Amino acid sequence: MAKPLTVKAIENLKPTSRRREIPDGEVRGLYLQVFPSGKRSWAFRFRFAGRPRKLTLGASPEIGLKDARDLARKAHLRVASGEDPGETKKAARTALHAPANRDLVEKVAAEFLARHVKKLAPASRVSAARIINKGIVPAFRGKRLSEIKRHDVIKFLDGIVDRGAPVSANRTLSLLKCMANFAVQRGIMDVSPIAGIKAPTVEVARDRVLSDIELAACWRASGGLEWPYSGFMHLLILTGQRRNEVAAMTWKELDLDARVWTLPGARAKNGIEHTIPLPDSAVDILTDCPRIVGCDFVFSVNGRNPMRAFYLTKRRIDALMPAGTAPWVMHDIRRTVATGMAKLGINLPVIEKLLNHVSGSFAGIVGVYQRHSFADEKRTAMDAWAQHVEAMNKS
Repeated sequence: MAKPLTVKAIENLKPTSRRREIPDGEVRGLYLQVFPSGKRSWAFRFRFAGRPRKLTLGASPEIGLKDARDLARKAHLRVASGEDPGETKKAARTALHAPANRDLVEKVAAEFLARHVKKLAPASRVSAARIINKGIVPAFRGKRLSEIKRHDVIKFLDGIVDRGAPVSANRTLSLLKCMANFAVQRGIMDVSPIAGIKAPTVEVARDRVLSDIELAACWRASGGLEWPYSGFMHLLILTGQRRNEVAAMTWKELDLDARVWTLPGARAKNGIEHTIPLPDSAVDILTDCPRIVGCDFVFSVNGRNPMRAFYLTKRRIDALMPAGTAPWVMHDIRRTVATGMAKLGINLPVIEKLLNHVSGSFAGIVGVYQRHSFADEKRTAMDAWAQHVEAMNKS
């Protein structure tokens, strides 16, 4: 039976050419390790799951005899409760040296934005960044993505649906899944907690097309608004371009003498520069529109930013249109323009070029080798559509 260690006995111990372990007779399993270099440390030996184990408690004399015994007694209690204190210490050390909270939602989001989202087409990039920065990150800030529960995600998505944005809820879930998969692929976490969650809303492809009577009513109702909303809506109907692209039109993009609007790739949804021929009626609207000194945006309220009040603008137009008009959204105008051009006999490839589509007739290998600009055909089509709009408003 080993004798209990004493402070004086410890002080008198001399190093030898080999490491020694001196047991303490007071606390079973406690040893003082003495190394040839003269360094000393405390260790606790125990058995766990039938196997011998060792836990290093710390250096001596930084940890004195009394403290070493206290640590050994606590380790005994942890073993008795079914815990391996050696593995616990190892896990804590691994966590300490691992990248700090790398799977925090805000950190994963920042890396996802920088390495994945930035590669998307401009319009998709802006939309994804808005959903992530204004929706996902505020909702889960401070939480580890790997520890988010399914019910947390479902509750978050239900809130988006309840505020009247079911499609936005689907887009948000899609981005959450992409973020989680991105984190798994980069070794930030092992398993996606978002996998298996179904989209909260079943989406149905829209096919709403305004009739000539409805489109004429929309044109007249838009004319009852003040600038810039009236001009914006009329250009939307005349060109069939995307809502955000028209709203953020700049004077630098316009050549009114050549009757051309050049949309830079940085603003186009597909990232491809797009040349839109302008009919005379569109040029007249732009020529007569008021300009704000120092502002390059054609449609601006404050002289600093492009107009953005689409929801309120649409509500005001609805109030001026005939009662009983079937519900429609601004994007339906784009579909209406495409349908109307087809009714005028304009070929589909020309319509797709006018709308800056890269799918359909120009998908895959065709888009690689088909380099005809269709400039003349686009000009003829746009003028024909403008004449139709003018005749429609006179009837």
